[in-house]
Amino acid sequence: MNRRSFIKNTLASSALIALGGLGSAFSFDDITKLTILHTNDWHSRIDPFPMDDVDYPGRGGIAQRAALINRIRAEEKNVLLLDAGDIFQGTPYFNFYGGELEFKLMSMLGYDAATMGNHDFDIGLDGFAKQLMHAKFPFLTANYDFSNTILSGKTRKYKVFEKGRIRIGVFGLGIELAGIVNKPQYGDTVYLDPVKTAQEMEIILKRDEKCHLVVCLSHLGFRYPNKKVSDVVIAENTRYIDLIIGGHSHTFMNTPEVMMNLDKKPVLINQVGFAGLNLGRLDFVFERNTGGKLGYTSAVESVNTYLKN
Repeated sequence: MNRRSFIKNTLASSALIALGGLGSAFSFDDITKLTILHTNDWHSRIDPFPMDDVDYPGRGGIAQRAALINRIRAEEKNVLLLDAGDIFQGTPYFNFYGGELEFKLMSMLGYDAATMGNHDFDIGLDGFAKQLMHAKFPFLTANYDFSNTILSGKTRKYKVFEKGRIRIGVFGLGIELAGIVNKPQYGDTVYLDPVKTAQEMEIILKRDEKCHLVVCLSHLGFRYPNKKVSDVVIAENTRYIDLIIGGHSHTFMNTPEVMMNLDKKPVLINQVGFAGLNLGRLDFVFERNTGGKLGYTSAVESVNTYLKN
């Protein structure tokens, strides 16, 4: 069996999109498969939408998401679960518990990392800091400087994960807070230019940390008609980012958008709407000895589909 047919048979989803050369024959032991699962803007949607909801009757809910994630983890060896922000705000659970329940449930689901969205400041820096004890995963925020706030030292710019000898570098970018969040809620947080920050982070992760895959967790929004910084702008102005997992714009994407970076190499951008209705999934295949990317497939799964089948 040659490499192309092997990968095609190994990735049981949509058509393989090649990222690198596909050479001579090799065995199963020569590849590593990585599955990245992701959510964004789930806005405290712990229960499914009510059955009389006009748009999403009975859809969503944390229990349904947990069932789907657990099924995938049972099937796959190397899984990362990430969130692109706006965990808070949207249901009475947030108003009553102030974010505690959301963080506890994400910890139970085994999230590996998240970034902060603008609504995650809705209880202020003090409120967010108070709830961090319930989050058993790091918050990655490279372009928010919290040095003069209560969050100083409580978030990270990036984290490197190792899955089957593959090094995955993940960093976070947040949207400018001025104008969409009240000043008392973000206090002395300093907003750093997201493009410059992304360029700094990708060099650290690619050159210094020797990552095989560089992932940006973004709460900037997918694309805007003006020059406002977005996921598309980040992709077009960087060199080493492989995947941008987006949020903020509540964009439902059936397949990732493929953009060209400064070196005319592909960058994937993916986002799965809002309210935890869908779970994003990307399966990457790497050559085990070199860490070279061979290809990927993508899927968007409704969190309710698994329970219906």
